[in-house]
Amino acid sequence: MTGIDDKTIEGKTIEDKDAERHRAKMAKRKAVQDAEVAGKTIEKGLLIVNTGPGKGKTTAAFGLALRMLGYGKRVGVVQFIKGKWHTGEKDAFAAFGDRVVWHAMGEGFTWETQDLKRDIAAAEAAWAKALDLIADPSISLVVLDELNIALRYDYLDLEKVVAALKARRDDLHVIVTGRNAKPLLVEAADLVTEMGLTKHHFSAGVKAQQGIEF
Repeated sequence: MTGIDDKTIEGKTIEDKDAERHRAKMAKRKAVQDAEVAGKTIEKGLLIVNTGPGKGKTTAAFGLALRMLGYGKRVGVVQFIKGKWHTGEKDAFAAFGDRVVWHAMGEGFTWETQDLKRDIAAAEAAWAKALDLIADPSISLVVLDELNIALRYDYLDLEKVVAALKARRDDLHVIVTGRNAKPLLVEAADLVTEMGLTKHHFSAGVKAQQGIEF
């Protein structure tokens, strides 16, 4: 102990030498971080893929949509599977008026429709809307919700979809969500996040709830 120069934080006494050691360590770390940030000079539209068995893929995509809206940008959303579901996020984004263009094109999961031709037709219609949004120069971010599901079941031509996403304009961000992202899409993406499943309340019998799942 050094007496009056000691500092107490939440019951723990921190000696001046420890505080100085910490300051020096953080100064070195800041220098490294600053140099790393300064070395990043590319600004471009990103192709982002949120995939994996864990919860939160669409939620994370809409979080980025909200961030984009916070900067006064316009956002486009196409839902490939969940179109029939009423969701809180759709109602919330409606408050932004025409700054959010929302197309709920899905008709439910394939085990619900049980009609392959209908599923393919719905996916193709949703993809046509997606292409419209991608081509709209006023939109800064396009969310393609559950596109990975449509690609997994071969409702759409994977190579054509990936080619169109790669050919988007330089400043457009696109987020694709859904489990089981195809390797070709993963390879083309700039950012891929695999949502892991550590524990899920469904396994304990908890049903989907308003504000959590929809």
